[in-house]
Amino acid sequence: MAAEPEILEELRRLRARVPQLTGALAASVDGLVLAHDTPGVEAESLAALTATALGVSVRMTDVTGQGDLRELLVRGVHGYVATYAAGRTAVLTLLAEDRVNVGRLHLEGRRAGARIGELVDAEATARGAGRTP
Repeated sequence: MAAEPEILEELRRLRARVPQLTGALAASVDGLVLAHDTPGVEAESLAALTATALGVSVRMTDVTGQGDLRELLVRGVHGYVATYAAGRTAVLTLLAEDRVNVGRLHLEGRRAGARIGELVDAEATARGAGRTP
């Protein structure tokens, strides 16, 4: 993927803005890793689990009439896993310590997801037009 270095840089900037992040992963909605900064976590497994959780969540928002899925937040004893829509075909999954400010996590996650979505969607558009980005 030509946009991978730019996506990885966005993940690194995000981790700098939210120091309580312990990992960040951009993946396709079908579970393929686009870029990751996930020390100690197997990126391929996280991407596959994200796709599975995304499938259930999309179905849940559909059945309940809540519209398109925007984000998913899971809280465990040791922290959070947050997933945000990133354009038409990608998602951003963030891992954060329990002490993270969740409002800040959402603000920065949404912004980074939008930026990553722009990168992924632009590349898909360029490929569809027969151009190599």
